[in-house]
Amino acid sequence: MARLSGTTATKLTFRQKLLHLNWEFVLLIILTASIGFAMLFSAANGDFDPWASRQLMRFAVGVLLMLAVAMTDIRIWLRAAFPIYGVCLGLLAAVELMGSIGMGAQRWLDLGFFQLQPSEVMKVAVVLALARYFHGLDSEDAGRLTNLAIPIILVAAPMALVLRQPDLGTAGVVAMVGAAMFWLGGARLWQFATVAAAAAAAVPIGWQFLHSYQKQRIFTFLNPETDPLGSGYHILQSKIALGSGGLFGKGFLAGTQSHLNFLPEKQTDFIFTMLAEEFGLVGGTGLIALYGLLIAYGIYIAFRVRSHFARLLAMGLTVNFFLYVFINIAMVMGILPVVGVPLPLISYGGTAMLTVLIGFGLIMSCWLHRDTYINKRGGAA
Repeated sequence: MARLSGTTATKLTFRQKLLHLNWEFVLLIILTASIGFAMLFSAANGDFDPWASRQLMRFAVGVLLMLAVAMTDIRIWLRAAFPIYGVCLGLLAAVELMGSIGMGAQRWLDLGFFQLQPSEVMKVAVVLALARYFHGLDSEDAGRLTNLAIPIILVAAPMALVLRQPDLGTAGVVAMVGAAMFWLGGARLWQFATVAAAAAAAVPIGWQFLHSYQKQRIFTFLNPETDPLGSGYHILQSKIALGSGGLFGKGFLAGTQSHLNFLPEKQTDFIFTMLAEEFGLVGGTGLIALYGLLIAYGIYIAFRVRSHFARLLAMGLTVNFFLYVFINIAMVMGILPVVGVPLPLISYGGTAMLTVLIGFGLIMSCWLHRDTYINKRGGAA
């Protein structure tokens, strides 16, 4: 691939930008998503409706959006970072006022043609805003306490709104992504230790504010066998399905736990369990390997870019993607409490799919403009 020097990437024609895109990365994304379509087809007992067909259309739209994001000048994303964050925060506030309710939570905005979940989009917006903020600081200034007040607010404000929905899992992901961005931005180790100690001390207080079902999830996580037909049903059925898959699985469309409806939410949160039941340890490991390649690509791009903003953006979005994967798989294995985090590119869900693809588009924009130097104000050198 030809090297792009200086700011020449911003002067390329549309066709030249298409040629310089990281198409290996795109093929990996399409391959991973294809596994998701197959599993949604299986979840509907061999039918494209109601899930696989809709997910295919969303993916097609999402890929076009991803390519458009990738070919947009990286400096435009830097300048738009705070406005995008503001819009997403406004959408989160709108959920509080007029959001639609589903499965006991108020998380979606009904746009007529699409149910938007602003908390998913906020995960990308937080990374953009923090990358913009830390890009404007020198490494020595980034660790000063007075300079950490604004980024703390940038993380805390969406967390507070997401917790009110309530969505403990997404709020936790926003907090972890924020912590990673603080680390990458230059925060000191002792500052993390102080925050961790304060968070540990606040656990007894925070426990009082948890909803009863959230407390029950934690009790169930610690000992699911105490209520095998109630709160422990989901995770126990998930473990049974995972174990019954064995080394090579029961075969496509032949998973008994999932197709006899013992496995709940098999098209969303527990779709990895269905895959492992049908394709066994080999299939599950293969999917994790594909995720590993996508994460490795993201890290590689973060190390190849020239500007601090692009490095923070690519690494922050890669960490966000890793958290999606790790939490979902650990959740269905019983290693973490069930918190409703989807498996990226596999689980059924429009906003999560589009958000992941927009994140990949931003990572590819970092790659396409990897030699573009950006000064503290967002301009070229």
